[in-house]
Amino acid sequence: MMQPASSVMLGLALLRPLLGAEVAVAATDPRSAGNRALPEEADELPRATVKRRRDFAAGRVAAHRAMRGLGGPVGPVRIGSDRAPVWPEGLTGSISHCETACLAAVARSDRVRALGVDVEEDAGLETDLVATICSETERAWLSGLARAQAGRMARLIFSAKECAYKCQYGQSRTLFGFEMLEISPDLSTGRFEARFAAAVPPFAAGTRLAGRFAIGAGLIVTAMSLPA
Repeated sequence: MMQPASSVMLGLALLRPLLGAEVAVAATDPRSAGNRALPEEADELPRATVKRRRDFAAGRVAAHRAMRGLGGPVGPVRIGSDRAPVWPEGLTGSISHCETACLAAVARSDRVRALGVDVEEDAGLETDLVATICSETERAWLSGLARAQAGRMARLIFSAKECAYKCQYGQSRTLFGFEMLEISPDLSTGRFEARFAAAVPPFAAGTRLAGRFAIGAGLIVTAMSLPA
């Protein structure tokens, strides 16, 4: 099945410059029925809905393509007891999907400690979610923007928090809510910082993680890596 370049390939084009050359990236179309997870991966979702299995397969296929991009063998990305992906020995990675694109990033763990990737549709965040997701400081920043832009930038903040959460989770194995990270976007450079509001070992309170973002082709893409 042909994949729509407007979402999949352009989503990949947005992601590639956000990460270093030591990271391999790939994309798939989550709407395609042609994506196939490895048997040992697919067996971990025996009772999942058709959509969940399709999204899962798209993510695993993207991860496999990224592994090939590193020049190494393809191994299964299983589901851990905490529901997070379990990467093959010697690798670290991140997977994200929205309705129209699925992105994956993979690196060797002796080069990169952790990765975070998120992709969202470029649409305004629902007003009733802004107070849940955004801090007082973030809402103050949004209030200085035009209304139409503010909704989209609230979505950017959501994406950046998802990206940073994934990146830190590989190190902390700690679950937390949106209030734990505060995002400072720089729209002129396409960069953002995620600051910890409290200590989440090994991250001290006030620790700032640096990420990058790109917006285009109807997508918002955020990415972050921690060097080994």
